[in-house]
Amino acid sequence: MSLISGLAIYLIIWWTVLFTVLPWGVRTAAEAGTDLVPGQADSAPAAPMLKKKLLWTTLISLGFFALYWANEHFGWLTLANMPGPFRE
Repeated sequence: MSLISGLAIYLIIWWTVLFTVLPWGVRTAAEAGTDLVPGQADSAPAAPMLKKKLLWTTLISLGFFALYWANEHFGWLTLANMPGPFRE
């Protein structure tokens, strides 16, 4: 796998994980007991904690990418060893 391919795959994994991490710990202003800012949606998070979520996204993505890389390197799961019409 080339460096560019690895970066592209990592970024795909990173964005996918980001969208699964974003809802973690979200509390609206009503749930947090704070006042709404004029013009703010009722469903807007009171404290989005984006830095914490970006850190978690990066760490989780590194784990998934490490699994992907290990599978690519060691060939644990390939189309050739899967049952069904993928066999060569």
